[in-house]
Formats: sequence, structure tokens, C-alpha cells
Amino acid sequence: MPKQFSDLGINASLQKSLIGLQITVPTDIQEKTIPVVLNQNEDVVVLAKTGTGKTAAFGLPLLQLVDTNLADVQALILAPTRELGQQIYNNLEAFATDSPTVSIASVCGGIPIKPQIERLKTTTHIVVATPGRLLDVMKRGAIQLKNLKYLVLDEADEMVSALKDEVDAIIKEIPKTRRTLLFTATMPGAIKQLVQNYMSKHVVHIEADMATVGHQGIAHHYVVVEPIEKLDVLLHFLNSKGGERGIIFCKTKAAVNKLAKNLAINKFASGAIHGSLTQGIRDRIMEQFRAGYIDILVATDLAARGIDVKEVSYVVNYHLPDTYEAYVHRSGRTARAGAKGLSLTILQEEEVADIAEFENELGIVFKPFIKADAQSIEENNGLLWAKKIFKTKPNREVSEDFKAKIKTIFHHVTKDELVDKILAHYLSESGAANLISETPKKTKKK
Repeated sequence: MPKQFSDLGINASLQKSLIGLQITVPTDIQEKTIPVVLNQNEDVVVLAKTGTGKTAAFGLPLLQLVDTNLADVQALILAPTRELGQQIYNNLEAFATDSPTVSIASVCGGIPIKPQIERLKTTTHIVVATPGRLLDVMKRGAIQLKNLKYLVLDEADEMVSALKDEVDAIIKEIPKTRRTLLFTATMPGAIKQLVQNYMSKHVVHIEADMATVGHQGIAHHYVVVEPIEKLDVLLHFLNSKGGERGIIFCKTKAAVNKLAKNLAINKFASGAIHGSLTQGIRDRIMEQFRAGYIDILVATDLAARGIDVKEVSYVVNYHLPDTYEAYVHRSGRTARAGAKGLSLTILQEEEVADIAEFENELGIVFKPFIKADAQSIEENNGLLWAKKIFKTKPNREVSEDFKAKIKTIFHHVTKDELVDKILAHYLSESGAANLISETPKKTKKK
């Protein structure tokens, strides 16, 4: 019989909230982590992939451990992005629905700082923060962390690569006697160094069933393309996934903008997020993605942190990531909550050799993805062209007189004949020879 949250030591109030959220059975990482956090005093390093239930693994015991008779900040949770921080905050608030005396505050970037400072003037037990915004608040003397008991570093592998200086500065300012809980999807050298520098000698290491949980349900594929055909191959793939939700990863903000523009031109319901966009725009795009108004999200690695959308059926690596950790986080956006998913990497010939290294390091197998042939690509481009026409809004500024003259030209043409004529014009303009049937024309008998 599977364990229940009561078996892990979670109190009745939190159990009631979990039942309201329809969360009844702990995940593997929750089952292993919660009793250790609740009942032991050592620092903890947890190795777990995205989508395994990490927030509840540290959030539930922290909600239970804080002393609500004290007004001090007792637990600090650091996340690499505002999106992930906000997600953690929302989850903790939901877990604490039936624990009204626990007070939680969000101190994340991208939104005005003054309301956050005002909020911190009231009793606060747990703070969820991004490193940059927290440092800003600390420099203003607006938060008091001298009695901090718990520090959580979530997705620590991303923070030590992109936000190491900020994390170092924060850790130097908080009590050395605190207990540190570190959660990471991978264990690069920088994480091992952080553990050595800032955590106790006696650290409890916990690992979820990485082989089955981390990659479960994800089919890893790669396709090799020439640079000139890369966009066409992607568009063909996306058109085959109509109605499904996916995320495309690019290395740079400029590449995200360029690709997003091409998708918009081809009438795909898509949006882009990266660090240079305002938080308001990023929030709006994410809300549209979650609500299903857009199907495709184009993103940089860091901007995509905190995306927890269960119905993401595929991930595309438009550029091969620079690190193994980045691939883990990218592919982990799909196949969440027990679903199946596809991770497709688009490569150029000189990058194929890198695939073996990713397989060896991550313990996964990449299978070749059959590239669309030239005829299929041209047919797809023709379909996209037709979709552009279909989705083009009528120009209301065209004069009725001119419109009447145009209608006169097509007056005796049937719908089928008009389609034939438009398609013939497209073929002559685009030079799409593969769309022309090779069936020989009939010749008259002599």
C-alpha cells in the first residue's frame, strides 16, 4: 500500500489542504525528503529532475516547522527566475490554506519593489525570492534575516551558473547556523563547490529514481539539417503538431526574437519570452500559453525556468544547449505529471558527434528523427502560404468601386477554378517544382 502524507509526519492542517488540492499520494522525492527535513537537523542535498514534486518536498515540512509565535523570517527560498519564484509562492499559499497563522511573502524581481518592502514590515515567516531582488531589499535594510533557520536553494544548478555572485553575497549575510536544503537536477562542479563552501560536513544526500522519473515518458530525438533548411524543417514539424502545445529553445535573445517573428509571419499561435522583455509582457505571454491561447512558446533557457504546464507535448532544441544541465531542464518541460513527451534537437552535421556525449553523461538514448523530404517541405510551405491567405484580415479601406472591379474579373470563376488559379500562381512565383505532378500529360492520338 502506498504511503500517505500522514505516514511522513505531515500534520492534519496541511493534509486537509492537500486533499483540497487533490494531492493524496506522495511522489518518490517527497517520500524520501519530507521525513528527513522534519526529523533531522543536517543539511540536505536533493538530486531530482523537474516535474517530480520538489516544491512540496521542501515546502510542506517548512510550513510545519516555522514557529508562528515568532514574527521573524525563519525560512528563505531562493529561485533563479521570477516565474519559478512566483510558482513556488503560489504553491506554498495553496498548501497553507488551512494553516492561516503561517505568513508567506514573495520578493521576486520584475514587479515594483515598494509594495514588497511594505509587505515585509508585517509579520513574515517564509520568504520566496529571486537573488537580485532580495539583494536590493537587503541593501535597503528592508528585510531582517538574523534569525533565519532554513535556506532553500531551488534549481541550484541554474543559480550557480547564472547568478553565482548574487547567491554568494546573500549566503555571506545570513546566519551560519541556518540549515540549508539544496535542490538540483544535475551535479556540476559548481554545485559540488557550493556544497563544500557553504554546507555542513555532514550532508544528507537524497536522490529520486533518476533513471525512471527524470526521463520517464520523454522520447529523445535528433534531426540533422543543412543551415539553409533549418527553418523549413522546423515549420514542417510544427505544422504536424497542430493543436499541441510545445516550447522551442534558442541560445540567445536575438535568436528567440527572430524565430518568433518567423512563426508569427507563418500564422502560428506563438509567443516569445526572454530576459530583456518586461515582466508584464512575460507574464502576459505565459498566461496566454497556460490558457491555451497560444500553442508555441519560444524561449531562452533562463526565461523558461518555472514553466510548469502539464500539457506541453514537445520541446524543440532549435540550438543544441551548451551544457548537459540545460538539456535536462529543457527536456523536463515536457512529459510532466506522468504524461508522454518528445524532445527534438535540430542539429547541423558538425554537431552530431556531441550527441554521444549527451547520451553518456545523462544516461539517455537519442534516436534519429526522419527529416521531411523536399516534396513534403514544399507541400508544407504551400499549406503555410494558404494559411496566411486564410488568416489575412480583409482591408476595410479598399474602395467599394475598386473591389467591384476585382469581383468582375472573377465573376464567372468557380471556387475550385479560383483555387487552381491561385495555386498555379503560387507555384510559378515560388518555383516549388516538387508540388507539380510528374504524371505525363495525355497526348492526342494521330
